[in-house]
Amino acid sequence: MVILMIMPHALPAFEFDDKILMQGAEISRKLDQLRFEKFPPNARKTLRQFSMAEVAHYLGVSPNNLKRLHLEGKGPVPVTSTGGRRFYTAEQMLELRFYLDRTGKAEAKKYVPHRKPGDKLQVIAVVNFKGGSGKTTTAAHLAQHLALTGHRVLAVDLDPQASLSALHGFQPELDRNPSLYDTIRYDGDRRPLADIIQTTNFPGLDIVPANLELQEYEYDTPLAMQQTSEGKRFFTRMGKALETVDDRYDVVIVDCPPQLGYLTLTALTAATSVLITVHPQMLDLMSMSQFLLMLGNITRTIKKAGADVRMDWLRYLITRYEPGDVPQVQMLGFMQSMLAEEILKTPMVKTTAISDAGLTKQTLYEVDRANFTRETYDRAIDCLDAVNFEIQGLIHRAWGRM
Repeated sequence: MVILMIMPHALPAFEFDDKILMQGAEISRKLDQLRFEKFPPNARKTLRQFSMAEVAHYLGVSPNNLKRLHLEGKGPVPVTSTGGRRFYTAEQMLELRFYLDRTGKAEAKKYVPHRKPGDKLQVIAVVNFKGGSGKTTTAAHLAQHLALTGHRVLAVDLDPQASLSALHGFQPELDRNPSLYDTIRYDGDRRPLADIIQTTNFPGLDIVPANLELQEYEYDTPLAMQQTSEGKRFFTRMGKALETVDDRYDVVIVDCPPQLGYLTLTALTAATSVLITVHPQMLDLMSMSQFLLMLGNITRTIKKAGADVRMDWLRYLITRYEPGDVPQVQMLGFMQSMLAEEILKTPMVKTTAISDAGLTKQTLYEVDRANFTRETYDRAIDCLDAVNFEIQGLIHRAWGRM
């Protein structure tokens, strides 16, 4: 009997650059197609209307107070559904805020939380050395929450992967928007920061989108440090850029790249406070330990070169937390025993609501509650608000408000 041996074919070699460029272009094309399907006719993101209960929550008033204003014909006119429910646009929410601030008693709570003379611009750097810690999700929701609560916010995407930009409707390789690199580069092609700021679908929230060109700053800076005095003081570049738009904003949220490079150091030197996201797992804690040691040593070095690295506050945010996971609960307790007051009181729980919203490149603040089961949505939004209101409180305390 003759047994035929069938030899497997060897895998054919391929040109790596050709394949990944082709696949990247195809993914980009499909994402753009989805963008047009989700946000017709021009692929620009819009924003849903907010219920009276939501508006009252972010204004800090009772729903009955808003209902009374409407019945008395005061303030913007909401849309009333067939069931009698009232809805406001985000623009109307902002209009209501100014109306309440203007017509309230002098000793009453102020509804417009803008900076006062002498209050410095708050620049919050959201950082982590390890990817997957929820850094971009945290930055996006924090920026949007601050806008919904009446602050003038600038979000700066410093990650060349541009995830924060994508969440706000920008697709860098197709939209061709400039990034912060255009403002902090070392050659004569620099552009003013005001020229590259883009509006978003949230009133009061602007963004500096990212693109792959940001990575050039990591390569340009070592050369500039050898050749020019500007390069030796690279850490001042973002701070100087922000000074040119200081009067336009109350808070700047910077989504840093997941690496300790020149972009991150430039952001940290411009920052007035730092928010570090961390997943409560041993490997993540070990990674964060190395990140902190490296950051501290490098910061000490640039401090000797003249960098000002004093901060108003530093906080750790526990992300993707599962209260039913015993090892995570133990890890949280371990971290609290070491970091005490510097851990935010509310951890950000792991929830399918945020990941489901992300399927359409949206945040939880953008999607309607009706798209989820009530319990899932309420649990997620309550947790988000608790985290973001706590951070908002730190911002106000930095301004001397209680």
